Amino acid sequence: MANNRREPRVPVARRHLPAMENRQRKVHIRLPALQRFLQRVNRKLGLRHDSSFVRFITDSEMSRLNQRFRRKPKTTDVLSFPGENRTRPASLRRRAKKLRGIFLGDIAISPVVARRNAKTFGRTTAEEICRLLLHGVLHLLGYDHETDRGEMERVEATLRSRLGLS
Repeated sequence: MANNRREPRVPVARRHLPAMENRQRKVHIRLPALQRFLQRVNRKLGLRHDSSFVRFITDSEMSRLNQRFRRKPKTTDVLSFPGENRTRPASLRRRAKKLRGIFLGDIAISPVVARRNAKTFGRTTAEEICRLLLHGVLHLLGYDHETDRGEMERVEATLRSRLGLS
């Protein structure tokens, strides 16, 4: 017997938005706008919409993750957890092309720290979170600002300009 139930229709644009989850309540964030921004980042880099998963977490959870994975006993704004295919990028274009269609990894963002940083730098919280999304994706692509002599910073500045971020 055939099942006459129809699957709910999901608009095409929503079907292809990056996966995000909000697991905190202190800072109001607009997931659809952030998903659209990450979609623009992915398109600009030639990545698929499902190349990463983003979770917005509490400050205490971020502190635990930072302690566990980086041995730093404090909170931070963004952490990236790359999948297996992380190598040092030769160039952004070649690296993104090579990884097209591959799940790059997970990004964790603390909206509480993002809000605090936004106030310090004279930006909105949404702008700061967009900057962190871009930063996290670059880490997933293999960039590391702590060891690359400014390469990640230059790539990030170029992309921020192209994406309309201050």
